[in-house]
Amino acid sequence: MGRGRVQLKRIENKINRQVTFSKRRSGLLKKAHEISVLCDAEVALIVFSTKGKLFEYSTDSCMERILERYERYSYADRQLLANDLEQNGSWTLEHAKLKARIEVLQRNQKHFVGEDLDSLSLKELQNLEQQLDSALKHIRSRKNQLMYESISELQRKDKALQEQNNVLAKKVKEKEKELAQQAQWEQQSHTLDSVPSLLPQPLQSSLNIGGSQQARGNGRVDEGTPPHRANALLPPWMLRHLNQ
Repeated sequence: MGRGRVQLKRIENKINRQVTFSKRRSGLLKKAHEISVLCDAEVALIVFSTKGKLFEYSTDSCMERILERYERYSYADRQLLANDLEQNGSWTLEHAKLKARIEVLQRNQKHFVGEDLDSLSLKELQNLEQQLDSALKHIRSRKNQLMYESISELQRKDKALQEQNNVLAKKVKEKEKELAQQAQWEQQSHTLDSVPSLLPQPLQSSLNIGGSQQARGNGRVDEGTPPHRANALLPPWMLRHLNQ
């Protein structure tokens, strides 16, 4: 049968305890030497017996150098741990401050909306009332300023629209005047074209300017109707158009 597992507890028998210490110490020193050779590691082993006897092992018998290196690393670790603790303490303090500030702000917010007022004293209520009055004054001042700016902007737009409307109205009047003049000219031209057809045949022959010019060209003058008598038969308004 194989050897059973040894229970890890203090050996009560003094002799057995001493024998076990000697065997385990030798094995421990052997293992330290093996790991230093096989793995090229720096190993320092210190063992004190129950009677205070020192047993040690160090790579290349340089215990002081290994212990000095250990002190440097140990000091760096202690400093890092101290910095972490200090930083954690600082963060804890900052968290507590921020939490208290949030609670104060939440309580003030409830007071401003009229909640949780039972815990306030008369002086605190008066201070709260003054703060609300001051806030209302600032709010009304800002509201009036925005309303004034809005009214000024609307007035400016209204003035611009009126000026634009005046310009358009002026253009419309000019266009209507041009159309009226054009219609008047067309009416006058149409009246002049229709005058010969309204006259009697003897007057039309006397008003035949082309025929008169041809007769004058041939040296003959129509003696039938004198020019002044033909003009006397025409109305004054026709004479004005003919003279034009």
